[in-house]
Amino acid sequence: MCLFYVCLTISLSACLPVCLSVSQSVCLSVCLSVCLSVCLSVCLSVCLSVCLYVCLCVCLSVSQSVCLSVCLSVCLSVCLSVCLSVCLSVCLSVCLSVCLSVCLSVCLSVCLSVCLSVCLSVCLCLCVCLSVCLSVCLSVCLSVCLSVCLSVCLSVCLSVCLSVCLSVCLSVCLSVCLSVCLSVCLSVCLSVCLSV
Repeated sequence: MCLFYVCLTISLSACLPVCLSVSQSVCLSVCLSVCLSVCLSVCLSVCLSVCLYVCLCVCLSVSQSVCLSVCLSVCLSVCLSVCLSVCLSVCLSVCLSVCLSVCLSVCLSVCLSVCLSVCLSVCLCLCVCLSVCLSVCLSVCLSVCLSVCLSVCLSVCLSVCLSVCLSVCLSVCLSVCLSVCLSVCLSVCLSVCLSV
């Protein structure tokens, strides 16, 4: 169980910074792209309508010597270039402020929750697999070691016992035999000597 918790903490500590960086980059890019597309479309449509109105008013108020089409083309080109630069700067500033304040916080919470759930499930699976594998391996290794140790100990003990038993038996037998032989020999010799 301790190994499982150690594995879980290590894997989560490695996974959390990755989750945070990925979530921030994904959320910021998605939020900025959506916000910029919406903001630019709205801004350009408004700007185009304003430009058309202003240019028509200006060109119609100019004397009739100037061609209306030339006036409109010049006015629209100038107005549209100004509008485009203004829209880009405004949309960038607005989108950055909105994304960094509102969208990023909402998106980060969602992304982090998803990433953490995935990370937690993966880490749990890995740690469970590791703990099960280690427990199985330890049990198998212990059983093998115990059987080997028992067989070796039994063989060594049997060989030692047999050698010791043989030496003891031989010494006892020899001493008994010698004592018996000596006593018999002495008795026989004494009887013979006495008879003679």
